[in-house]
Amino acid sequence: MNTYQNPVQRGFFPDPSVIRVNDDYYMVNSSFQYFPAIPISHSKDMVHWEIIGHAITDTSYLDLRDIKNSHGIWAPDISYSNGRFIIMATLRLNGDGTRGKNVLRRQLVVSSDKPEGPYTKPAWLEVDSIDPSHFTDDDGKHYMVISPGINLVPLSDDCTKVIGEKINVWQGTGEGCTEGPHIFRRGKYYYAVVAEGGTGYGHGINVARSESLFGPYEPSPYNPVMRQFDENALIQRTGHGKLVQTQNGDWWVYYLCGRRNEGNYTTVGRETAMDPVTWLSDDWFVINDRKGPSLINTAPDLPQVCPPATGDNDKNHHFAFHDDFDKEQLDLQWEFVRNPDWGNCSLTENPGHFRIWATDGCLDEIRAKNTLVRRETELSYIAETKLLFEPQRDGEQAGITCYYSTVTYARCALCYEGGRKIQLVINRNHGEELIAQIDDIREQPVYLKVVVEKLTRTFYYSYDGTDWELVGTLHNCIYLCDEGVPDDRKRHTGTLVGIYANNGGCGSRIAADFDYFDYTTDMKQQ
Repeated sequence: MNTYQNPVQRGFFPDPSVIRVNDDYYMVNSSFQYFPAIPISHSKDMVHWEIIGHAITDTSYLDLRDIKNSHGIWAPDISYSNGRFIIMATLRLNGDGTRGKNVLRRQLVVSSDKPEGPYTKPAWLEVDSIDPSHFTDDDGKHYMVISPGINLVPLSDDCTKVIGEKINVWQGTGEGCTEGPHIFRRGKYYYAVVAEGGTGYGHGINVARSESLFGPYEPSPYNPVMRQFDENALIQRTGHGKLVQTQNGDWWVYYLCGRRNEGNYTTVGRETAMDPVTWLSDDWFVINDRKGPSLINTAPDLPQVCPPATGDNDKNHHFAFHDDFDKEQLDLQWEFVRNPDWGNCSLTENPGHFRIWATDGCLDEIRAKNTLVRRETELSYIAETKLLFEPQRDGEQAGITCYYSTVTYARCALCYEGGRKIQLVINRNHGEELIAQIDDIREQPVYLKVVVEKLTRTFYYSYDGTDWELVGTLHNCIYLCDEGVPDDRKRHTGTLVGIYANNGGCGSRIAADFDYFDYTTDMKQQ
């Protein structure tokens, strides 16, 4: 029996939307302030996923430069209609008048004839809400389905224009925070699926149905069809789901979740899980036999399109990542914090290296440029890099970072402060704190490494990549998670790890060359 282990998309992959086109499955997820925006993943077996592109890769299409932490792209949806892939998403703005008017939310839509793209320039649907999805009725009419509850917004045939008033057809069950809406049809019923209870530890999936698209909708007697009731289980925060039918006729649901890290701390961010859907004789459905989210389950039976899953030991994931920066483009697993500044970073200036020119804008500032990160996919891992950098002015720094936001991060950097030093600095939402410092660093390349063991993060440096010296250890890093800083309102992304360079405000422009970046996990420790 082939099995899989949840989550199937591990790390910062929240708010999943999945479709099947023939024998292929495609997923999109929220990307918030990170760029390129809206990762698109592909799978043949529904379990093993690979990023194949992004919905928005042109910086002129989406300006995230002033977007606050955990704002930006929320809850995308992918659909397929008339030979084109259509992706909708919310752009959550700051709502502070910085863009000329006090708008909180806009909806964007892009399309392509290829799942990986390129996608069209975004068209804007001026509806001030969140979590759009696309539904096409049997008569060919297109609707944007949007919260709160289930609202239908009539769209043009190409889905780029609103052509009618918003119609509320179901308000939800009354649990509150009714979001992530989807509608699909099976048999004589339209099924309305929503997330309720908030995106924290009371999150769940509720459903209703109607024989008419416009209602009235009857709530399911089996609600919530998904919720985690075991507060000690590894997988929590389960909701925001979308159903998909396999080519064999079976039904599954993909939904967001979060793994507990030594307490209710979601360090790696909200992830994507999946579980089987069972249709009952009364035409209602239940998820995973109403047992809540599974940790290990039987994999979908799709032998005709792919080899069987290799079992739960691989945890469905490519848990080794190595980038020598010797390609013409960055690996698709990389993300920039906000829009990149291509005038101050390069893969070709020093071939085989990723160069970042250290300029103004520190990690605790939104205006920081070219912080390059990838998702933490496990609770324990090792990441390292080799750095060629010759700082000469106070403030110049480059190194490795475990990054959550401008107010919560850890960084281990080669810097200049009256001489070459290595510093370990943290920010716990109260400004930067120097934790450890190594003086008199030689004028030669240095290697930097972080070893993460759940809530403990230990940083090292080396001159040869073999003999490592301790910089410092951070214990109980609950500030690098969604829940650990209660006075920071929006925290939706989890922690990412990567590289950065800036000048600490000294006004210089100096090159930092990163020779490689390596990420490995010890699956036995997860």
